[in-house]
Amino acid sequence: MTTSAHLSPAQLRTLFLFEELSDEQLGWLAERGRAEQRPAGSVVYTEGERATCFFVLLSGAIALSRVLHGDEVEVTRTDQRGVYSGATRAYLGDRVEQRYPHTMRAVTDAEFFVLPADDFATAIGTWFPMALHLLEGLFFGSRAANAIVNERERLLALASLSAGLTHELNNPAAAAVRATAALRERVTAMRHKLAMIADGRLDGSELHRLVELQDDAVQQAAAASGLPALAAADAEDTVGDWLEEHGVTEAWELAPTLVAAEIGVPWLTSVADTIGEDNLGSTVRWLAYTIDAELLMGEIDDAVTRISGLVGAAQQYAQLDRAPQQTVDVHTLLDATLTMLRAKIPAGVEVVKDYDRELPPILAFGAELNQVWTNLIINAVDAMSGGGTLTIRTWREDAHLLVEVADTGTGIPSDIRPRIFEPFFTTKPVGEGTGLGLDITYRIVVNKHHGDIRVSSQPGDTRFQVCLPIEPEDEGP
Repeated sequence: MTTSAHLSPAQLRTLFLFEELSDEQLGWLAERGRAEQRPAGSVVYTEGERATCFFVLLSGAIALSRVLHGDEVEVTRTDQRGVYSGATRAYLGDRVEQRYPHTMRAVTDAEFFVLPADDFATAIGTWFPMALHLLEGLFFGSRAANAIVNERERLLALASLSAGLTHELNNPAAAAVRATAALRERVTAMRHKLAMIADGRLDGSELHRLVELQDDAVQQAAAASGLPALAAADAEDTVGDWLEEHGVTEAWELAPTLVAAEIGVPWLTSVADTIGEDNLGSTVRWLAYTIDAELLMGEIDDAVTRISGLVGAAQQYAQLDRAPQQTVDVHTLLDATLTMLRAKIPAGVEVVKDYDRELPPILAFGAELNQVWTNLIINAVDAMSGGGTLTIRTWREDAHLLVEVADTGTGIPSDIRPRIFEPFFTTKPVGEGTGLGLDITYRIVVNKHHGDIRVSSQPGDTRFQVCLPIEPEDEGP
């Protein structure tokens, strides 16, 4: 139960915070503030609530706590008369969100001098104008510096991802260019061979059958799944021997192309029966060029599809042309992030995806969640030193969606685990880490999405679990 009464200016002067104030100032405080009593075990105010009052301890003991990674952690406990807490940033007004940064509880029966936040802000601004300017400068200067450093962290991550994306795009682009050049040569050769075949030595029915054979060759090339290396080598020897026996020159050059389309001796025999031995060499080369062209077009199609997929992943990752907050599928975001990070994941790291596809989409800031996945995945990969298993797992837990990034690395030592979310804390050598990755991750998940991050670690099994509400929470007035 809370009881209240006014204090006298003389009583207020006994508090170290007010001992240097004038009688007039103390009278002003006495008129606007009040003494309140709280029973042992009661909550004075709760973390995240709108900060409406400034509290000064008159008697008793209090404890301050914060919710960290799903657990309520006591950060301080004191019975020192005159300590203060609550709306300590009220002097900043509407320029910052006025909410209590922690929860205060009365450990024993306690009494407080309570001053409304607006009156506290008026007193600071009127009585200590120079101190007010200093405090404002320190607060906003520190926030601006942190914003610059955070932006630098994002730019470094973007530069790294851009380099990886450029590398990933270069490979299929180069393959498409090579295949296009080779295809141009094959098409030219096909025109010459067709002229030699159709120079009058084949009648209409034979030419029609030859076109059917060409269509059949294209279909076989498109459907070919590829033979194992040893089987392909044996098939090439068999086809090459048959071509040489039938007077086809450079059989060793034609055989690999024919075998790549899984064309063997029976098919070649039907070609010989159709066009005769005299035109067999030119015909087989023409058909080989046709098959080669089909295979090259397949390579181009694969390369262009891969490029399109990478561009799509980049758009999904950056959330281009999308509202900052929208309904997203976390699996789409995770896949886009893995695609963007492919060049940074060593060949010795196996990536395992264990997704619960029944999870619903959620309202979130997609681009910023991608930054969370990026930070966690890169940290996991770094912890494995080039070899191990990276597991991305999702599931539902009551009204929350969980995303877990697990690695088989060395683990996080227990003595530094409490500090991993501190800004600028890093275990990497100087110049290799800013110490802001997990700090940014924490603020995106906890502050922006009202979620939580859980961490468990032992050698060979480290897990970061991101807990996000499925339904948006009411932030209150």
